[in-house]
This record gives sequence, C-alpha cells and structure tokens, in this order.
Amino acid sequence: MTSMVEPVANTTAALVDATVEAAARASGPWAAMALADRARVLDGIADRLDARAGELIPLAIEETHLPEPRLAGELRRTSFQLRLFAQQVRDGDFLDVRIDSADADWPMGAPRPDLRRMSIPLGPVLNFAASNFPFAFSVAGGDTASALAAGCPVIVKANPGHPALSRLVGSLIDEVVTESEAPRGTFGLIFGREAGVRALTHPAVAAVTFTGSTAGGRALFDLASQRPVPIPFYGELGSINPVFVTPEVAWSRATEIASGLLTAVGSSAGQLCTKPGLVAVPEGSPVLTELLETPPVPAGEMLNEVIAAGFARAVEQVRAHPEVRVLAGGRPAETLLLGTTARAVIDDRDGLLHEMFGPATLLVIYRDTAELLELARSVPGQLTVSIFGGRADDTARALLLAAASAAGRVLWNSWPTGVSVTYAQQHGGPYPATTASATTSVGTAAITRFLRPVAFQSVPEELLPPELRTENPLSVPRSVNGAHTQ
Repeated sequence: MTSMVEPVANTTAALVDATVEAAARASGPWAAMALADRARVLDGIADRLDARAGELIPLAIEETHLPEPRLAGELRRTSFQLRLFAQQVRDGDFLDVRIDSADADWPMGAPRPDLRRMSIPLGPVLNFAASNFPFAFSVAGGDTASALAAGCPVIVKANPGHPALSRLVGSLIDEVVTESEAPRGTFGLIFGREAGVRALTHPAVAAVTFTGSTAGGRALFDLASQRPVPIPFYGELGSINPVFVTPEVAWSRATEIASGLLTAVGSSAGQLCTKPGLVAVPEGSPVLTELLETPPVPAGEMLNEVIAAGFARAVEQVRAHPEVRVLAGGRPAETLLLGTTARAVIDDRDGLLHEMFGPATLLVIYRDTAELLELARSVPGQLTVSIFGGRADDTARALLLAAASAAGRVLWNSWPTGVSVTYAQQHGGPYPATTASATTSVGTAAITRFLRPVAFQSVPEELLPPELRTENPLSVPRSVNGAHTQ
C-alpha cells in the first residue's frame, strides 16, 4: 500500500516568529469577538473534523499504529469537547462576572466603591501536542479547544509522532478560522523541537501547555520560568497511577480484579497517562494466582520507535532492581508483570516508583494494613489513585485521605483508564504528575488556565467591557443589602 504520509519540514526561526507575532496581533480582536461568534468557530472546527473523519482516521492509523475503533472513538471525543467548550462560551459563566454596587453603608466602616470583576484572556497560548492521543490531546485537542474558548489565540507545536495528521488537522482549523472571519493568527501550527523552544521563549507567548515525558516537560517548564517575564506552564508529565487493593476484596473479587488489571495495563499497549503502573495486593492473595494462570496478554504495537525505546529503558531500570522479579510476560508484544514487596518500594521510591509508559505494571505485595497505609502515604504526586475496597471503615478513610493528598482524581472500585470529558472532571495532580496541580487539562474547568481576573473600580458604564455593563444578563449584582451572597 502506498503511504499517505509525506515528510513535514521543521518550521524556520523566521516563520516561528511570524506565527507568534500573528497570534499576538490576533489576541485583542479574538478576545473581543462576540461570545456567540467565538462559539461558532469551535462548533465549526468540530463539524469539519467529523466531516473529514474518513480521511483523518486512516492517516492516524498509518502514523500511530492505533486501531481504527480506538481512533474513531477518540475523534468523536475531540469534536464533543470542542462543542462542549462552545456551549460554555455561549453560557458565559466562565467569565466569573461579579458585581458589587457602590454602598455608602458598607459595614467595614467606609463606603464601598462600585466594583466589577471578570476574567479576561491571558493572550497567545503555545500548545505542545501529545503523541498518544493524536486527536484528543493534539492539534485540535482539549488544550487547543479550552484556550480558544477562553479567548486566546493558539500556536500548536506538532508532535513528531504524527506530523502529517497534524498538518491536515491544522489546515482544517485554518479553513474554519478563515471562513468564520476570525482574526488572522488566531491559530498557528509549527514543527520541530527548536521551533517549539523558540516559540516558548518568545515574549508574546503568554502561557504554555504540554503533555509528555517528565524530563522533556521539566526542561520546558524551567525555560518558561527563566524567561524575563515568567509565564504559566501547564505540564502533564508522568504518573504511575497506583491501585490499592484492600484485604476485604482481595479474596472475594480476585478474578474480577486480575482481569480488570490486565485490561487496563494492555489497553492501547499501555500508552495511556492513566495506566495503572503499580498495584498493591495483600500477601497470599489469590489475585497473584489469577494473574499467573492467565495466558500472556498481547500488547499491540507501540506508537513509534522513540516511545518503544523509552519504554524499554524504563522497564530495564525497574527490572534491574534486586528486589524485583518477572512474574509474567516479557516477550515482545506481551504485557509484562513485574513483582516486588511494599517494603522494597517504601525503602527505594526513586528506584521503583518509575513510570513505565507501555504495557507493564509492578505488582506490590504488602504484609498488613499498616504497611499498605505506609505505602499509600509514600506515593508522590499522581494523576490518579484507585482503591478497591468494601466497607466504609477506618482503613478506607485513611486510604482515601492518602489518595486525595497524592492525586487529582481518586477512584473507588474502578480503573483509571478512560477520562470522561465533563464538568466535574479533574485531570491533573501534584508534581511530578503535573506542574500546576490546581488546574485540569480535561473537562470544562480547563478553560480557567487561560484567564486572569481583573476588577474595575468606579469605571464609567460606557467604558466597561460589555459583560460588566448593567444591561448585560451576566452582570447580576452579588451583594444584597450589604450582605455578600458568595
């Protein structure tokens, strides 16, 4: 079969500068565009992606080796989240408009001035696209959608794992932006490592998003922090996503837990940021027996040679530990199960709490509840922590407390793979899972990353932003008879 993929040249320094400068010029007009018009652009991108699915999905298959059903579902998720953000823009609640009318009798002892507060866009956003979700975390993915929704122009640094797909998706976004008469420069696309670094250090870039390795993300985070004017860097880095199985269910639900674990680890060849990379079970539990009696699970192809090489290095680092042994798998294209003890992990967190981005996990045996809780409390920042338990007892409460301290999403009797795009979602966690634990990269709250609040005091009505004027439906006073309603 003839390849559909043509080489994509790296973006020159001059073109990077021109792309960022175009975004800077578009920043004011795009932010000032009527909310309904901004929403129509997001809806238009979603419509264009759906209409071109027959062209996009085969190209994604060729570049990523991911199966058609997975990519088709991911493309639907991508257009869905674009439409969800479009609806959020139309609603206007993301602006967080707050009105405090002047009050001569304000009980502080001094009159209160007229104060009107709302959130405004930060400015051009640079998005480093991910490799493992070529639609949902790439050119038209959640970071791009939420930044555009916030009123920020977006420059995407394409992922080298799917350059031709990135170019095609970028051209579709360009078409919609042009047809919608949005400002030129609202969207830009660049290619190459040097291009990404140059854009990150350009003074016009106001914020950065990143999904990828801990080493790469930390290097870019440091660059963003060292700029003459530091900027927010929203990086999703690495996560082991530990799973803690309590004694209460380790015997009664062993088959279910073992089967669920193998499915979660093998899904998408383990190349998911929420893949469980550590599973703790009590000593003597039949979970281990169930796992060992299951035939080797096929793992599928890796995304590319770079990902495969990184996975091999990570596995070798964990496997070489003197307290680790191979329990099952290990041949090419098989899910790998390694084993160790809770004490070994507690005593050498740096050596064993290491992300293996691929089809492998570490089964950890603990001796008693005290050791289980010590293990849970020793875990560094994670995207997720899952607990399989039964009764709402003291152990469950202690585990939940430890999980909430370590992760952005805590799951009870469920596996972490699969991140619903919705209002209450939290996809982020303490470092090293992310560089900004107070934010999320999935769900409608992701829009807040690209906004900052401004209060206007005693500004004449005709000079206020439209959203803060008295006649605007968003401008509902938040204070009644001197008592703040918030």
